[in-house]
Amino acid sequence: MTLWNGSYPFYPGTNAFFPFDTTRAVIITVFLSMLATFIIILPGIRGRGRLFRFLRLVTGLFVGAVVLTIQFTRDWETGWVQANTSYKSFSRAVVNVDVGLHIGLEGLNITLRGNPVNQINETINYNEHFSWSFGSNYDRSYSEGLEKGLPSPILYVAEKFTSQSPCAVHRQYRISGHYASATLWLAFCTWLISILLFSMSILLHGGYMLLFTAALILSSLLFFFTVRNTPKCPIQFGPVSLKTDYGESFWLTLVTGLLCLLMGLGVIILNSVEPEKLKLIFNLDKRKAAEEMWDKPCLLAESSCSMQDVLMVPPDELFEVTATEL
Repeated sequence: MTLWNGSYPFYPGTNAFFPFDTTRAVIITVFLSMLATFIIILPGIRGRGRLFRFLRLVTGLFVGAVVLTIQFTRDWETGWVQANTSYKSFSRAVVNVDVGLHIGLEGLNITLRGNPVNQINETINYNEHFSWSFGSNYDRSYSEGLEKGLPSPILYVAEKFTSQSPCAVHRQYRISGHYASATLWLAFCTWLISILLFSMSILLHGGYMLLFTAALILSSLLFFFTVRNTPKCPIQFGPVSLKTDYGESFWLTLVTGLLCLLMGLGVIILNSVEPEKLKLIFNLDKRKAAEEMWDKPCLLAESSCSMQDVLMVPPDELFEVTATEL
């Protein structure tokens, strides 16, 4: 028995869209605000130290923003397929759709988009999230999807990742995502410590902390790599299958880890080979220049001397000048 437009009574009338995740937007806004603030005060910095400070700030903010943002992204592993498949259970209607699978550290997203979007008197545009983090219940989310009457392609893909599925990938993704997330949180903490050490001019230990940050970031990739290369059940839609590959978050994490590795090695090598150049990069040579200026008195009779230079002569080196009337 059907109701309006051939839909069944136990299916809801409204489409289920995944709400916009504001977490990433907030993180990016905070880091961009910090960058904009520094750009405003950048003209007040004189000399070539302006360029070095700008590069250090941009690089540091980039690493921090990436390490913090990828915790909440859902494109560590992605895949798309276009297929002709049934739309809902107990229905003979066949639709042409794009099915997308997006796997993150805390769950997965399943996207269903019609070609065209409007078919069989419905708008086919779904993006459902199923979480397997330790504070969520994936199987319960899947059961709720059954109760809501989600389209068959979404339920078919989601069923592959349930704990009762013969594919047996639920536990592997859940554990690997948990450990990858934990190592990334540690990497964020070590990044903060490295920034603090560099601001205190403890350059060598700051380089060591950058190496530690790089090791943690690359370790998170290793955790995800192990589960990515485990055998999986085929996700078949007629003659075509849905296959996934590493997504943008995975490659962005790899680039960030290699960047931290290169910067940490660069700081350590420069500290042992060319310490003066390292101090120049971190604007530590100004102290030496100031000390030399205080040590060298200046006389007004010299052509290369200015009134400002005279005022910078130490008080104990000032001499008294007496004038006689002619």
